[in-house]
Amino acid sequence: MGRYSRNKYDSYGQDENNPDQQYNMAYRRMRRIKGFYIHLVIYILINSYNLVSIFNQSIFGDAVFWKWNTWSVIFFWGIGLTAHGLSVFGRDLFFGADWEEKKIQEFMDKNKNDKWE
Repeated sequence: MGRYSRNKYDSYGQDENNPDQQYNMAYRRMRRIKGFYIHLVIYILINSYNLVSIFNQSIFGDAVFWKWNTWSVIFFWGIGLTAHGLSVFGRDLFFGADWEEKKIQEFMDKNKNDKWE
């Protein structure tokens, strides 16, 4: 995206008189999702390059390939990537937007059926 269009969209939410708040929220969410996918692609590319280069320098069954130093970057960066993914997608991962309403309705229906008349 060019500099002009990027600045146009980045400064879109700063307009105080903009009535379209849903667009602003959707745009920010899209930017967060896009940032996560870029992070994921960089993670895959760099770690696959590291593994291939270490694999080419050693034999697969060699102890160098299975050392902690080889896998520690992948492990800790994976934890960071998981945290990034949960910050982007995690709010609705376990408890969706309607989960609370569904649970309340379920408890009300259960209590209604358990009462004696």
